[in-house]
Amino acid sequence: NGQQPQTRSELFSLIITGVNDMTMTTILSTDSLIGNDVKNYQGESLGNVKDFMIDSASGQVEYAVLDFGGFMNMGNKYFAVPMEAMHLDTKDECYKLDQSKERLKSAEGFDKDHWPDMANPRWRANINKYYIQ
Repeated sequence: NGQQPQTRSELFSLIITGVNDMTMTTILSTDSLIGNDVKNYQGESLGNVKDFMIDSASGQVEYAVLDFGGFMNMGNKYFAVPMEAMHLDTKDECYKLDQSKERLKSAEGFDKDHWPDMANPRWRANINKYYIQ
């Protein structure tokens, strides 16, 4: 109908109706995904999506940056999670990540003022190894 979805529910409905001939096409704006909840498969909240990191050479979204922990945005820790480890759950309208809260707490994280060099091959290898099993 040419109209843009106005709510997250409308957006997720649009995703589901994009299924055609067993191929699902999902092209979404980052604005519609930033702020989405991230949960593990046990239903525990692991935070929300703060940002996405894109490989400028390939154009691929490589990492979702999760905002987790703290209280009233104090003491929060950010985590770069490979998109390969995340699953967009259209039914629950969130991302799913197969990690426990305890494992995420012990993962390599960073604060909002000191981001790692995500292009560093050693850093990428360590992060990918931690989340992708």
